[in-house]
Amino acid sequence: MTAHPLKSLSEYSHFVAELLSQPNVQSSTVAVWSDSPYTSVAEGEVLFINGLRLRMREEVDLDAGLIVSYGYEVYRGEERLYWYDDFPHPNDPTLASTQPHHKHVPPDIKHNRIPAPIMSFTRPNLPALIHEIEEVGRV
Repeated sequence: MTAHPLKSLSEYSHFVAELLSQPNVQSSTVAVWSDSPYTSVAEGEVLFINGLRLRMREEVDLDAGLIVSYGYEVYRGEERLYWYDDFPHPNDPTLASTQPHHKHVPPDIKHNRIPAPIMSFTRPNLPALIHEIEEVGRV
């Protein structure tokens, strides 16, 4: 895999395609496109052989080589198990260590947030997400 996949549309597209062609992926609707020379979006769903499903959207600033926005939701069937987002919650001191990155978890999944050290704007998040989904699926 390329060392800096967030720097060009072709490298980012190749990186995502390679990740989603692993044997643990049953199917994927993730599409990668660009609406300008400087930005890229990856969006869609990934069904894993363990029955879990990832809904994702990433927006990348290719000029800066940064993820500028993301949302990742993990489901088992129709049940949303958890999700990650980058919406800032500066008044929640429990999230300060990874602000604005956090994970919504049960119970009260909408309001129960924990720090998300695996999320980043400076490196791809998909490898860590896929690893986590494989681990959750083993339980």
